Amino acid sequence: MSAKILKTAALTLPLTLLLSACATGAPAPGGSGNADAAPETVKIGVVGAGDPYWKTYVDAAADAGITVDLVDFSEYTQPNPALSAGELDLNQFQHIIYLATYNVQAGDDLVPIGSTAIYPLGLYSQKYDSVADIPAGETVAVPNDESNQARGLLVLQSAGLVKLKDGGSTLSTVADVLDGSKVKVEAMDAAFTATSLPDVAAAIINNDFVKDAGLSFDDAIATDDPSDPSAFPYINIFAARAEDADNPTYAKLVEIYQNTQAVLDGADEASGGTAEFVKTPAADLVTSLHDVEADIRDNQ
Repeated sequence: MSAKILKTAALTLPLTLLLSACATGAPAPGGSGNADAAPETVKIGVVGAGDPYWKTYVDAAADAGITVDLVDFSEYTQPNPALSAGELDLNQFQHIIYLATYNVQAGDDLVPIGSTAIYPLGLYSQKYDSVADIPAGETVAVPNDESNQARGLLVLQSAGLVKLKDGGSTLSTVADVLDGSKVKVEAMDAAFTATSLPDVAAAIINNDFVKDAGLSFDDAIATDDPSDPSAFPYINIFAARAEDADNPTYAKLVEIYQNTQAVLDGADEASGGTAEFVKTPAADLVTSLHDVEADIRDNQ
């Protein structure tokens, strides 16, 4: 399946919000090094390393002379602290809003160094074939992390299941669900929304957990639109420690992901054909991150 490319020019950040190949003999990751030094292994934290495209990516990096060690995590809460602690060199699992939320809460300064894709967020049900079939008063599950919770609530609002205070935003929580909404909303760990399906009317399930739950992306009864300009803060990213933002080896790894068609095709297949790939300048990603961080602080 051919990967779809969403041109960066079509994206405009409403929140007041590639890198060139590394030169031969670039410094080893995390240090100045010298032109003759062998590159160190680069540890990249991901969620869902079992997806076949990651092996394709590791092989493509090896062809470019870079050894990649994928470190798999089962929960979204793990890769950022591991990166900050130096247990990883990079991670690639999150969008800008998730990173901004983590940075503000942890007092950290991790930064995006490259973009991958935007993925739609879906609502799934084992009991009902459409949103219209969900009776009033039923319960719907959403992820409990702030960024995906807000995005999930916006999906529910667009589907007519809830009404949110002030029309909702990227900072909405279940506390913003207004009385008179059609359904009740329960927040839980993103890894468990899929397993909650037998007990709730429907659940917002992050893409990483859809296939593990035996579901297809086509089973979603509602999704958001990743091509909407307001989706910019949901661009998924490679993240690094601030001091490594300009590391040329890491920049090369971003470029390999973005420009290796077999990787893009595999990532698109893993997403059920829903991925919208983007090549967004790192400076724009950082601007978006800082703007979202400022919004979060202003609303604390």
